[in-house]
Amino acid sequence: MSNVYGYIYLQQVISIVIMIVCVVGAGISGAVVARKYAELGNIVHVFEKRNHIGGNCYDYIDSETGILVSEYGPHFFHTNNEEVWEYVNQFGEWIRYEPKVIASVENRLVPVPVNMETINILCDQHLRNERETEDWLKSVQIPCENPQNSRDIGLSRVGEKLYNSIFRCYTKKQWDKYPEELNPSVLSRIPVRTNTDTRYFSDKYQALPKYGYTKFIENILNHSNITVHLNREFDIDNPTIDYQKLIYTGPIDSYFKNLPKLEYRSLRFEKEVLHNYGYFQQNVVVNYPSATVPYTRIVEYKHLPNNPSNHTVIVKEYSSAEGEPYYPVPNERNTELYNKYLELAKTEANDVVFVGRLANYKYYNIDQAILAALNS
Repeated sequence: MSNVYGYIYLQQVISIVIMIVCVVGAGISGAVVARKYAELGNIVHVFEKRNHIGGNCYDYIDSETGILVSEYGPHFFHTNNEEVWEYVNQFGEWIRYEPKVIASVENRLVPVPVNMETINILCDQHLRNERETEDWLKSVQIPCENPQNSRDIGLSRVGEKLYNSIFRCYTKKQWDKYPEELNPSVLSRIPVRTNTDTRYFSDKYQALPKYGYTKFIENILNHSNITVHLNREFDIDNPTIDYQKLIYTGPIDSYFKNLPKLEYRSLRFEKEVLHNYGYFQQNVVVNYPSATVPYTRIVEYKHLPNNPSNHTVIVKEYSSAEGEPYYPVPNERNTELYNKYLELAKTEANDVVFVGRLANYKYYNIDQAILAALNS
């Protein structure tokens, strides 16, 4: 009899623990959270308004060239976090890849972030080692003990010449705001090096999923307890599923509708296929800081690993205020407004969780998005 009662009690516990969870958004954050709840035995429904999973990491094989192309711009995974690195390796093979970015400045190609070579080319210097580079930077930097904006950060790091050549106009093009109109965080993210290291990142782990991000996210969502609904906008006011928990990864100002809208930047892409063509440019990404060039950068995906082709694909990127929200705009107005949204979020019941870049109105790298989702 004791075994029977034990079995009945176990069934009662299971019926209490198991929930129906709705996840809004099938990007990185949504996929990781969905997998987390599915592995706990819950029934998970993922709603995605687009016709594909992966969010802005979605990539596909171009039919004309066989090249793996990112629909919404390239994404480079990098992290120092062992937990995140172990996690992503559960869902596919990764290829070591250390991205480099160059910028076309004054008709010359220079490494970004700023390093010794950048300084020598743009500032007509002949620096030979880190000590000389450090001394030169100190001689041009404009110190600021309490930076109020990204202009203060830029001038305090690289001085007026490099700030104006590389950062000022590029920031205006990207954000439609000059650095003095943005929080210090924007330019604080960009490193300055005193050596000749041309890598964009310096993290321990830098890699790309061997078969692309779409396949990687598909593997995360591949669980018997997860159902993905594409082309389905989740109606918060009239949900079609009776859920016990809602994970929301969309823009927080689309969830709460009684405050002014937050500001986002989007991107417009101009894709061009060049048949029977070697390489269009010498690097996967070339930035164009100049105000006279309408696009912010050109991406040539053929440079990425495992993309051999007799043709090539280039994509010009234009920053825009219209379109899918990509980047939260970090200035004082939006920070204050988001804090009001955050207060509203705190009033929601425990069955609603806000996860991800748009829901948290915060710029996340991929590893940060994964970690935040795992800890949500």
